[in-house]
Amino acid sequence: MEAPVLRMTGRPVRSGSACSDNYRVKDELARSARRTTIPQVFEASAGLLTDRLKLVPVSVRDIDQQFALHSDPRVWTHFPSGRHVDQRQTLKQLTSFAADWERDGLGYWNAHRRDNGAFVGIGGVRLRHGGIWNLYYRVAPGQQRQGFAVEISRAAVDTAAQIHPEAPVTAYLLEHNHASRATAERVGLSLVWRGPDAGNPDADAVRLVYADRPLTDAQLEID
Repeated sequence: MEAPVLRMTGRPVRSGSACSDNYRVKDELARSARRTTIPQVFEASAGLLTDRLKLVPVSVRDIDQQFALHSDPRVWTHFPSGRHVDQRQTLKQLTSFAADWERDGLGYWNAHRRDNGAFVGIGGVRLRHGGIWNLYYRVAPGQQRQGFAVEISRAAVDTAAQIHPEAPVTAYLLEHNHASRATAERVGLSLVWRGPDAGNPDADAVRLVYADRPLTDAQLEID
């Protein structure tokens, strides 16, 4: 799932299925599909435990792992221009992510497996200007196809609901990234916007916006 939240241009083409009844139904389905073991929050600023993962707030100390992840072309197959080519890119990003925790009490996590301590990736939610949560994850190639993206995302959606429930949870992704679409849907988000991906070097790229509730035009214009 792509980290940047880009400004939408043009008139939004809203999904016909994004109505209140559908959101209520999907919310109930998502809740019933969740694991019976609720993630154990041991301190928002210290981290969180899920069934298989230890999630700790990301910091600049994670620079080596995060640069290795974000510079790996295998995790950028859907958005090659987003790959990091210099550690300074990663450091700038991590500095911004760490500030989220200080300001909002929640942000992105560094994820490790509980069974063997292996690095899994990064993920969680961050509060964007305008008061919406942005859901994001990026999983290391060796840890993919094991459901970790969904596990991180579920923990993020649940924690966001505890900390700032009035803020919508959104996911911005590319239409051809089917894995990210499936993850968003599995944690209860629905398609609310489809349109051109402003700023993408690929002029044919289509951006999708998923959310846990209908969004206003102003919320769709968030940078």
